[in-house]
Amino acid sequence: MRLERVGPYLWRIPQDASRGMRVPGLVIADDQLIESIRSDASLEQIANGATLPGIVRAAMAMPDLHQGYGLPVGGVVATDARHGVVSPGAIGFDINCGVRLLATSLSASTVADRMESLVDALYAAIPTGVGSRGELTLDTRALDHVLERGAAWAVKAGYGDADDLQRIESGGGLEGAAPDGVSAHARERGRRQLGSLGSGNHFLEVQTVEVVYDEAAARTLGISEGQLMVMIHTGSRGLGHQVCTDYLAATGKALRRHGISVPDRQLACAPVDSDEARAYLGAMRAAANFAFANRQVLAHSTRLVFERSLHIAPRELGMRVVYDVAHNIAKEEEHEVDGARRRLVVHRKGATRAFPGQPVLVPGDMGRYSYLLLGTERAMHETFGSTCHGAGRRLSRTAAVKAARGRRIGGPSPDRGPPPI
Repeated sequence: MRLERVGPYLWRIPQDASRGMRVPGLVIADDQLIESIRSDASLEQIANGATLPGIVRAAMAMPDLHQGYGLPVGGVVATDARHGVVSPGAIGFDINCGVRLLATSLSASTVADRMESLVDALYAAIPTGVGSRGELTLDTRALDHVLERGAAWAVKAGYGDADDLQRIESGGGLEGAAPDGVSAHARERGRRQLGSLGSGNHFLEVQTVEVVYDEAAARTLGISEGQLMVMIHTGSRGLGHQVCTDYLAATGKALRRHGISVPDRQLACAPVDSDEARAYLGAMRAAANFAFANRQVLAHSTRLVFERSLHIAPRELGMRVVYDVAHNIAKEEEHEVDGARRRLVVHRKGATRAFPGQPVLVPGDMGRYSYLLLGTERAMHETFGSTCHGAGRRLSRTAAVKAARGRRIGGPSPDRGPPPI
């Protein structure tokens, strides 16, 4: 794949009409990352994403780019909200997989001697692993309410406080959710999974603020060095996965009828105003609400474990939401394109919002530093207000496991680079 360097950390895949590209591709990466990126099919997938009807400006890749299904993880594509398309494969299977950061009033040093028992208690209380189930079993009516209201349902049911919703992207719920568009199979997969982490790269991690770089911003967010924190990364579990599976099949069948040709059927799509796209967007929003509710329940469970394990009152613990960001999601937003404001459907796959002043959460890989940042106005102009959703990877999961054999997993690495926050 041909690449042109256009900046210290910016590369362009030239628009190639012979490939059907309607716009160029843009990749944000340094020299070391770009060599790793060249080792898989990520660049070709970005070029494929540039063929989607109605795409504007460029198909973009954030620094944690790696090969995915259809569009690479770290991919961002924006299509015109009236004349463009929606592609389930450009959003991903784990709809609204996201990251929530919780702050406490505790100093990590004050609980150091109880950390092992705290982690054991968390592991015992938080369901993890493939097919893991939470303590809740939702009947049809309750599941409909979760899919309609998201985190607000969880708060009303006693999981957390109403204040939490003010610190969650979109208030913890997307309007336009259509529970009726979620299949019986997807519902059955999710009915017992609310309040569970799942597997893969999902995690719940107890963290410490090592370094603060911007004192004023940190004070605004209530963050200080030495503070005990918790980061949660999970999404819509089997329900969201099944929603994506169902609508990939539906949009794939509809390609010919809509006169659309894509270089990879994993990028099957449908016009925004089509029945298939409307049905998918309604179901996608419902799955996203399930994920918001899932993280809300998990955060509440985490609070309870801390209180029981550390034998402290809620006020003394002071656990609160710093922010909750979503990735693997599509949102209708207004952005400037070629000097004019336009309504766009912004697909973010393994990428998160980075709107001006918004907290941005970038988890590190296991045992390494994570970062709490703030979005900038520049991101709105350059990436539709988007950034990476995590540290990314230079190895596949299988290769990483092989490389780690014989090593102790966990603990920060002294040569990894600067610490967070």
